[in-house]
Amino acid sequence: MPFKVFTLFFVLCSMVATAQLPLNDQQFFSRIKPGGPLPEKLLATRTAVFYPHFIAAKDLETMQTSFQRAGIDAVIYFENDLLMAGRDVSMATAQYLITREIANLVFVQKKDNIYSLLITTFNQKANFVEQDQPAWDVQDVSLEELLRKLYRAAVGSLKKENFLINDFPETSLNIEPIKGRRSEFFGIDLKVDPLAVPRFNDAAMDTALAAIMKEYPFKYKFTDPNLAESDLRKQGLLFVLRFVHARDKIAKTVMGYDMTKSESAIVSITYPGTQSQVKNIPADTEVFKFYFKHIDSGNVYLGTKWDADDTWQQALINQLRGLKAEMKIP
Repeated sequence: MPFKVFTLFFVLCSMVATAQLPLNDQQFFSRIKPGGPLPEKLLATRTAVFYPHFIAAKDLETMQTSFQRAGIDAVIYFENDLLMAGRDVSMATAQYLITREIANLVFVQKKDNIYSLLITTFNQKANFVEQDQPAWDVQDVSLEELLRKLYRAAVGSLKKENFLINDFPETSLNIEPIKGRRSEFFGIDLKVDPLAVPRFNDAAMDTALAAIMKEYPFKYKFTDPNLAESDLRKQGLLFVLRFVHARDKIAKTVMGYDMTKSESAIVSITYPGTQSQVKNIPADTEVFKFYFKHIDSGNVYLGTKWDADDTWQQALINQLRGLKAEMKIP
């Protein structure tokens, strides 16, 4: 128990541990090195599965049945959005995995009708895996044959200690990145309290960020993206600019919006110029949504409108111009 408490503290207070947050599958999976062995305790500890949103439910059930037979205790399934959804979501996901005592990660992929698996250990951090972390890998056009390969490899080399394993995959979205109060307006204290604006550590992106932030009417400072929020606070910064990046419906869900009604498209308020416009974005389109976070309290200020957009640049413009419109700042 003391180790778990320490690890949770480490996740909550440490840096994300990458020079640049992954913004797509390619960036995330490029950090994993195929060709490694299966995790030594795969059949004795708990596992989380990450999969693309287009994987069919029946395929997940087939996987769970095979995992159960092999002794892989896959206790939770998450869509891949959470791997690259922004710092707050990544940290909340890591905290959740630690609370569930997850030791292993299975990454499911399907491209050009070929299924593949990457299986590795969870590093107990908010970046999930280290750079060049080895992973056992397998691929096949047949999901059933792929799972048979995994079964033979696991049962043939590892000691099975997991026996009470779920019959069906658990796919609930239980991630809550907002730790403080959630508000659908702009914090009035932004007028007087300085804002931390983490850089991307990418020259082109940081140049664009600097240009867009000129629209912010109050005090701000660019900061290293890997700094812990406690370190930002030591610099006298009271707010930090954050974003969530995921498919539109997932982004709205994790940020606490009511998504009980299924929608094929989601209305967003965008600012292509000085005036706002309504924009319909398909629910499965990847979007960015910026928000302001008060460091000490964890309170989050989302703004008065859902203003996500399909590029981070436009999403940030939407947030800044929405703030100025609400505060009646020219």
